[in-house]
Amino acid sequence: MTASVVSSALAPSAASVFAVAPPTVAPAPSAPLSLRVEDYASAVAAGATPVDVRSHRRRQLDGALFGALAIDAVEVLDRLTPDTPDSLRTARPDSRWVLVSEDGHEAEWLAWHLQARGVHGAVFVVGGHRRMRSARVNGRIRPDDLAVISAHES
Repeated sequence: MTASVVSSALAPSAASVFAVAPPTVAPAPSAPLSLRVEDYASAVAAGATPVDVRSHRRRQLDGALFGALAIDAVEVLDRLTPDTPDSLRTARPDSRWVLVSEDGHEAEWLAWHLQARGVHGAVFVVGGHRRMRSARVNGRIRPDDLAVISAHES
């Protein structure tokens, strides 16, 4: 077994290593952070916008989440946080987003960060798309969306 020893003259102080950036601190969310799979359809029917944060490849393998915005996870915070250069026009502090990742973990992290940024209507689906598939829950395509799709097919 070998051990590396760094001379104290070469090693940076602990203060300079750990003082790179202040931690993200936010008050405890006043709104719930999670949504159960069985409550997904009612949340969307009540006006929440589903957001599929899975990768394009994962959506191809496991299927699309009908009626959801498809935004890669690396872009979600910029797109759904109001008043950023890359935010969606519909991104407002009172927007309600239902985030869906493959197993729920990534969506949980994103929902927490959105709430920390003041978007208190951001929640994630517990268990993610995997649990939704096992419960046979998928989104719905609205009639006006179907009309747009069928117009492109003709």
